[in-house]
Amino acid sequence: MALYIYQPGVQPLGQFDCLDGYLSSIMGGEVGTLYQASRRNTASEKAAYDVLDGYDNIHSVKRAAIAPRINDSRQRPLWLLDEGTVGYGTLFGQVIGTPVGLSTTGTNLGPHTAAASGKVTCWDKPGLYAVSVDAVDTSVDGLVITNAVCVPGLALDVQSNGKLTPSGSGTAVGVTVGRFVEFETHPFLVTTPPSLVGATEAAVRLIFSFMVE
Repeated sequence: MALYIYQPGVQPLGQFDCLDGYLSSIMGGEVGTLYQASRRNTASEKAAYDVLDGYDNIHSVKRAAIAPRINDSRQRPLWLLDEGTVGYGTLFGQVIGTPVGLSTTGTNLGPHTAAASGKVTCWDKPGLYAVSVDAVDTSVDGLVITNAVCVPGLALDVQSNGKLTPSGSGTAVGVTVGRFVEFETHPFLVTTPPSLVGATEAAVRLIFSFMVE
């Protein structure tokens, strides 16, 4: 759902276009890397004109683009992607109640944050971040609060789709991109946390230290 900025490195990168096939599916908190794309807009791949001036070399005249697709452990650079459609990522947030007070789940009132520019913000520097748990590996062996391996200092890997997963999991690519710190079950103090009333804990975010090792 979203990447949350806790104590990050400064000055994220904001000039890179995202490959169109991945743009709308980015939730925030995935790990992405660089690919090449055509310098000519086509039906399947478009970019703003300020990024169409990129060059690879005279034999392959292409521009750089970002995608949350990790093919193997040797790919670099690896950056945290910060876009989305839910949470703070939307322009107008959500409305609950329409029509006539019947909806209790909320309706999204904004486009994807990268919809206009086609660009994705990339955090490249080490720091402390959090990701909503629906944007990481949520399998039984993934980053879920019931998985016993999720302890402070656990090495975090990525899946081929860029989502965080524990190092050593069956879907891990094989590169450590950070260290798990802890889960958050209720990061807002204006209401009573489940732990204070004996309710079942349910994680909403995981906090981790981002640093590619």
